Amino acid sequence: MDTELARTFLMVATSGNFVAAANRLHITQSTVSARIQTLETTLGTRLFQRGRNGATLTVAGKRFLRHAKSLVRTVEQARQDIGLPEGYRDVVVLSARIALWEEFLPRWVAWMRDHTPDVSLRLEVGFEEDIMESLIEGRVDIGVMYTPTARPGLVAEILFEEDLLLVTSDLARGWPDPGYIHIDWEPEFHALFSAHFPDVSTPTLVANIGWLGVQQLLTFGGSGYFPYRLVHRHIESGQLWQVPDTPRFRLPVWLVYPREHESATLRQALDGLRRLGQAEQANAG
Repeated sequence: MDTELARTFLMVATSGNFVAAANRLHITQSTVSARIQTLETTLGTRLFQRGRNGATLTVAGKRFLRHAKSLVRTVEQARQDIGLPEGYRDVVVLSARIALWEEFLPRWVAWMRDHTPDVSLRLEVGFEEDIMESLIEGRVDIGVMYTPTARPGLVAEILFEEDLLLVTSDLARGWPDPGYIHIDWEPEFHALFSAHFPDVSTPTLVANIGWLGVQQLLTFGGSGYFPYRLVHRHIESGQLWQVPDTPRFRLPVWLVYPREHESATLRQALDGLRRLGQAEQANAG
């Protein structure tokens, strides 16, 4: 079977409609429809129920989902195995939000080097939607993120919780601060922030990456909510201060991986992340 058909099927299943799948695959909607029709003709059954609200998997589609993932994953694993450096027996691909590459995930890389020195690592930065898509298609083995979405065949477990605190470049700025930079820490944070600070006006400076916010504060001043893990060194050095009498918020970090896997290497990689996650939780704040 053509793996492009399987990839297109997975994209429609992930996005829930043909238009979104076409946009993400950078092809036309008619091409997506033609591929799905070809796949349904080949399999002799309908895989999607089309409607005004999009495309939902039929019973047959749900059954084919596991096989499509397996097909795409096998091709990706074959490419990775062929491209393995000499002397390495396996490869693990991990994708995560950029904020989690600050201190935490580099420790996991070091852990893997100590415990599995013959395993090659491929490390990526991504946002939740892209990471989930790559997990479904089998291009990524492990995802570490803030807000995963429920997807068939994937397991999501809390790895640890970030401790978000409000910091400032100068305590004299006070609070509320017109130089506040609002970081997109996902919907739960927005809800907590709005509930605790209902009188704070709409922020004029917003960023979707915490690292950008930290650089803004260090370079031009201001305030913002950041994980303790990202700012504790700057607090200890006197570059940033915690704003007094402001609440801390909890932000879960999730570990996402395929439910069905037989890789001993992947199990060991997950075990390393869990161990480090437990240590991170114990040392939080």
